[in-house]
Amino acid sequence: MPLRDLNDAEETAASIESADALSRSELLRAALMEVVERHEPDVARALRGEAPHRAMSTRLLARTLQAQAIWFQLLSIAEQNRDMRRRREVERQRGHAEVLGTFAHVFRLAADQGLGAAAVRDALVQLRVRPVITAHPTEARRVTVLERHRRIYLRLYDLESPRWTLREREDLQRAVRDEIELLWLTGELKLDKPTVDQEVEWGLYFFEETLFDAVPALYARIEQAWQRQFPGEPLELPAVFAFGSWIGGDRDGNPFVTPEVTRRALDRLRRAALERYQARLGDLARQLCVSERVLPLGEAFRAAVAAALAASGRGEALAARNPGEPFRQFIGCMRLRLAATLAADERDDPPGPDAYAGADALLADLAAMQQALAEAGAQPLAQSFVAPLEREVRCFRFATARLDIRENSQRIRATLAEVWQCLRPGTALPAADSPAWKDWLLTELAAPKRAGGAWDDLAALSPAARETFETFRVVAEARRRGDRDAVGSLILSMTHCAADVLGVYLLAKHAGLFHDATATERCVLPVVPLLETLPDLRRAPALLKELLEVPLVQRSLRLSGGVQEVMIGYSDSNKDGGYFSANWELYKAQAALTRLGERAGVRIAFFHGRGGSVSRGGAPTGRAIAALPAGSIRGGFRVTDQGEVVSAKYANRGTAHYQVELLAASVLQHVLMSEREAALAPCHAFDEAMEAISGVACTAYRQLVERPELLAYLQGSSPLEELAGLNIGSRPARRGAARSLADLRAIPWVFAWTQNRHLLPGWYGLGSGLEAFVQVRKARGLALLQRMFEECRLFRTVIDEVEKTLLAVDLDIARAFAGLVPDRAVGDSVFAAVEAEYRRTCAMVLEVTDAGEIAERFPQHRRRLARRLQTMNQVSREQVQLLQRLRAGGDDEVRTALLLSIGCAAAGLGATG
Repeated sequence: MPLRDLNDAEETAASIESADALSRSELLRAALMEVVERHEPDVARALRGEAPHRAMSTRLLARTLQAQAIWFQLLSIAEQNRDMRRRREVERQRGHAEVLGTFAHVFRLAADQGLGAAAVRDALVQLRVRPVITAHPTEARRVTVLERHRRIYLRLYDLESPRWTLREREDLQRAVRDEIELLWLTGELKLDKPTVDQEVEWGLYFFEETLFDAVPALYARIEQAWQRQFPGEPLELPAVFAFGSWIGGDRDGNPFVTPEVTRRALDRLRRAALERYQARLGDLARQLCVSERVLPLGEAFRAAVAAALAASGRGEALAARNPGEPFRQFIGCMRLRLAATLAADERDDPPGPDAYAGADALLADLAAMQQALAEAGAQPLAQSFVAPLEREVRCFRFATARLDIRENSQRIRATLAEVWQCLRPGTALPAADSPAWKDWLLTELAAPKRAGGAWDDLAALSPAARETFETFRVVAEARRRGDRDAVGSLILSMTHCAADVLGVYLLAKHAGLFHDATATERCVLPVVPLLETLPDLRRAPALLKELLEVPLVQRSLRLSGGVQEVMIGYSDSNKDGGYFSANWELYKAQAALTRLGERAGVRIAFFHGRGGSVSRGGAPTGRAIAALPAGSIRGGFRVTDQGEVVSAKYANRGTAHYQVELLAASVLQHVLMSEREAALAPCHAFDEAMEAISGVACTAYRQLVERPELLAYLQGSSPLEELAGLNIGSRPARRGAARSLADLRAIPWVFAWTQNRHLLPGWYGLGSGLEAFVQVRKARGLALLQRMFEECRLFRTVIDEVEKTLLAVDLDIARAFAGLVPDRAVGDSVFAAVEAEYRRTCAMVLEVTDAGEIAERFPQHRRRLARRLQTMNQVSREQVQLLQRLRAGGDDEVRTALLLSIGCAAAGLGATG
């Protein structure tokens, strides 16, 4: 597919406007102004530009900032509604196969390129797509606020219908205004820092509102599109799509994720799925009021109903309640079994014979109903009523989402170091990357597990080490309960060498996570190295080659179908080397690991640790996947959805359904076509240019971040230290007590640069890299870059996202923030470097793209930003003043106003960290 066709769906659909494209935002703004006028007339005057902010009291300024934040949120809701209407309009005018991001479109493209049904089916049934919801602290909105947004969106959806009378439309508009009034009266700020348990409930909100329905609908759309494109060709879909979660399992730097918290998270996720199925079976019982006198049923199903009634202990009552209605009787037995499963969970007992041992048993009962209806000639009823629930159970099983455990390699090494001292008191501890340490790990892994000894008696270990080991035992408990879908993988952050991964295997062995009695054969817990820094990405092939040569690892991978998952981190690699270099190193690592897997006979599956902002890997879904190395999606695809990205994608039903299909269809398109596309074909000249640009860009970036005064600059020129007051996550902003840039997490790093309108992590260094390349190679170098822009998918994607970022940078506002730095020399010096690199980057990007202005290829994005820019700039200037006042001894009113300005700016830019 040509690069010019790979703009996201929003840009591609921009030419198809509904007649009332702006009426939604006009309606919402009018309703907001009416509410504000009634409650705070002075705020309304400020919003209309009739009264200057500087003349307002701090309380009224805070209310004005709240109103501006609400307006940004309402505008986003209107735009989501507009985008959905555009996609429908494309489908109405051109057909479903013309809607980008759909399976209908991918199937049509595949057929156009000569791929037959068999090739597409083979790729489709091997598809494994897993978005993973995390509680990374980038969501500045409360769940209460999200619920209000959801209801406003639904009212806008209702208003799309032409069937309403004038009176009914006025009622709907009044309902919108009422929701906005409740939003105005709802506090924007979280008064307390959320607990991990509350974060679990935040994640479940999206499942209960949209995602439990979105995945079954996805399967239905796949099957419909398949039959239209390949009529008569069979298709048996496995569970190609499911969700993961880190909420309650991410221990990396979060002291509040204890083993007990993880245990509660697992229990809550399981209960959510079981309660959902109870409700859905209740709905199904009301729908399937099928009389056996009208629809004769086969003997097999009759026998199944009789057996279920007999085993239920309440067979006579169920039969009497629904006489002659075997489906209702059968469903009643199923609901009793689910109730028994829930009751066993409450008692913390394993499921008994009257309960479901796992999701497979429930699926078997649903399959029996589908088969009975099909055999009786009522296949459409099976497809319409039973199949959606069967798809739901296949996806969510008894877990809702598979919970990953994330732990830092330092914690694993520290725990094993204490075990070493217990086993070998008085001997020197080898270095973590030494042959001696690896030899000890391999020796312990090969030794049969014996009862007693230091591994069973943990009293000698420190509380931190015991807690780390206990987490593994929680995973083992979940699996012993028959909940093999409850836990996904152990993600090992900051993996530096193969021994780090082997250490995880050793802890898993002694926690009961090996498949055999002697604990020497296979580990049932997949271990996923997370490569985050540029040095770790560069040594990834050597690290993985060493790991895959270990027989225990080879045996363990057979349990997962010969797939080794590797997670790659976009945030820390960007913070480490800058935007351009991080993207290039990530690309090279994926390509190299894919080739390594082919040689080793192992499929490498990549887990992409992306955030919402461009600098943390955020990009339009379809374009980001299309730019991955050809053939790199082999054994599945996972990606993190974090913070505000979760609510943007999944808070509303229509958007959620589209985003789920967009992700899965984009992955399938890459699998089918990436190795056929010229834009992804290896090109030595392009690779050489990328390497040269990356080297200079990384040097320029490192020269800035290694300046000893940069932390002081960032602290002074942004609300970095004040961000903690937003209470947007349970995890601390820093990894420890140190106060260095290295210790600062990637999220607050990006958040701070976004608030002060530098947006530095999304572009800094690229201008130097491009300029140096052209200076050395002259006109031929510029011509090559322009050719790369047209023909190289990765380079084009990076330039596109940099341009969008540059458009949001405001040097005048950034200069005002820089003026807050106490040491004027530091502020002036660092800002001068930023300003010079910004101008250099803009100039070089315009040369490469041969454009007249930044981001002129993205008119929809420019319009979206323009609708916000005047208010955003005003908010940013207010934030500068509020920071000055707070740091000069401002009171709680000033602090509240500042925090509202931070949330408002985040809402306007559409991203926090």
